[in-house]
Amino acid sequence: MSAFRMYLRVVSDSLQPEDISRRLGAQPDESTSIGSRRHPQSPPRSHATWIRWAATAKGCARPEDLEPVVVGWGPDLADALGRLADSGEAVVSLEIVQEIRDLDDPRQKGILLGADLLAWMSAARASLDIDQYIYHECGDDQDDAIP
Repeated sequence: MSAFRMYLRVVSDSLQPEDISRRLGAQPDESTSIGSRRHPQSPPRSHATWIRWAATAKGCARPEDLEPVVVGWGPDLADALGRLADSGEAVVSLEIVQEIRDLDDPRQKGILLGADLLAWMSAARASLDIDQYIYHECGDDQDDAIP
């Protein structure tokens, strides 16, 4: 499993995923609808989500490996996302999830975003959301404790 995952997320409290797809001229990899429920006992969702995953054939990728995937979605999608965001009917974000499981593995650290990706995000009016998780066993040695 890669230390990184990247996806484009569109959130709207007024448009359903089908409406978002029609406006973008593109289909999501996954979506949730306004009024749907995560579990039968959960409250209905107040917003819709439209998600497209960035992935490579080899599966194990860093952000710089995933950048060409997002940029490859093309300027037409970026422009359509920008129009949707500018309309105020949706919020667009590029999500990066980083999971560090080996503190000594340099491939699990650092995030580089190139100029092409930043330009695509600008056209899409996309914010950047980075979630970072570090899984590390702490020893019982009190000398390692921070006062």
